[in-house]
Amino acid sequence: MSVAFTREEDSEAAAVNLPDRPISSHPNLVTAKGLAALDAALAEARAAYAAAQSEGGVSADRTAMARATRDLRYFQARRASAQLTEPQGPADQVLFGRKVVLEREDGRRQAFRIVGEDEADPALGAISYIAPLAKAVLGKGVGDTAEVAGAEVEIVGVEPG
Repeated sequence: MSVAFTREEDSEAAAVNLPDRPISSHPNLVTAKGLAALDAALAEARAAYAAAQSEGGVSADRTAMARATRDLRYFQARRASAQLTEPQGPADQVLFGRKVVLEREDGRRQAFRIVGEDEADPALGAISYIAPLAKAVLGKGVGDTAEVAGAEVEIVGVEPG
């Protein structure tokens, strides 16, 4: 048997054993936008699974089928456990789903939304409610301070998400 055939078989065997995407043990809180994104991701995963099946499934491309199956399981589980959470409390209180503006000791300002884990994208200004920064400010109000990474920050604004 040629080495080329062995490597192909090894990569196909690895595809069959593709590990599941990790699912957090934290409650799956989502904003309305996050729930819509989960629904879209689930629809895409179903389409990818259907495409992998129609293209011959396991016999044609084991990697595509394994990836599609893994993603479908993940998004089905995340959608099933999703808990739509709307902010309920005073308008100036830091709550899940709201945008927070902080001022650091050096005068820099930072704004971010507190969202669910699947929706979090720090580059887009969205952090997970389980992130240390979010935990430090949740429940506080405008004018309150919090310690973040050994430095004090002041909450200077809270806006709807």
